[in-house]
Amino acid sequence: MDNMPTQELEALRYIRYEARDAIGYITLNRPDKRNALSFDMVSELKQAFEFAEEDEACKVIVLRAEGPAFCAGADLTYIQELQEFGYADNLADSTHLMQLFHQIYTLDKIVIGEIQGHALAGGCGLVTICDFAFAVPEAKFGYTEVQIGFLPAIVSVFLLRKIGEARTKQLLLTGDIISAQAATDFGLVNFLVSSEELAGSVYEFARRLCVQNSGQSMALTKEMLARIPEMPLEDSLRYAAQLNAEARGSVDCRRGIAAFLNKEKITWN
Repeated sequence: MDNMPTQELEALRYIRYEARDAIGYITLNRPDKRNALSFDMVSELKQAFEFAEEDEACKVIVLRAEGPAFCAGADLTYIQELQEFGYADNLADSTHLMQLFHQIYTLDKIVIGEIQGHALAGGCGLVTICDFAFAVPEAKFGYTEVQIGFLPAIVSVFLLRKIGEARTKQLLLTGDIISAQAATDFGLVNFLVSSEELAGSVYEFARRLCVQNSGQSMALTKEMLARIPEMPLEDSLRYAAQLNAEARGSVDCRRGIAAFLNKEKITWN
């Protein structure tokens, strides 16, 4: 059964959450500000992702946005306020955003970005930490922080993992805004889809993950891929072997193997 959000979620100003067909939709809902990130919006995103993680009606999460822009980065009014911050306040604010990115990156559930418009600076950071990204050909992408004397610091940690050092340097050191096709070539975006087909394509992809894959297996695979890059070779192999052995004894693995041996089609959700 699809869920009904709690009163706390219904009270959110900048974010909407709903779940249907085992897909949890988190929608940036500040179109008049091009869904720009403020302290309050980051707080609401944290709350929405925490709810989606615990929501039994949600197996896969879709991050999307209202209006012509996906996310324009930091809110200009908020940037002006930051000028009055001291180091301690700036560190607290930076940590607030870091926690959101880490939260999304380490969620058990798969996160799919549905990018219907431009994603710049912090908005491009949100795209970076999605496990998959669908975008319209008209969308633009870029980490423009260096052009205003700022640093794309937090996103660099995730972008290096996603597309490698050479391409990360090209994007972060130039601050260039690139096309959706270039973002796809770089590995930032997975699929280019027309605006008319975007929502349907994301839905079909999310439903395919829900139906054909074990949620437990996807969660463990995502955790494994996040942890292995930081491990020495021998440690990563031992870790992989341990996960392999543990997975073989899981309920989902036993169910899946039984269905395979009996030549039965298994539907996970």
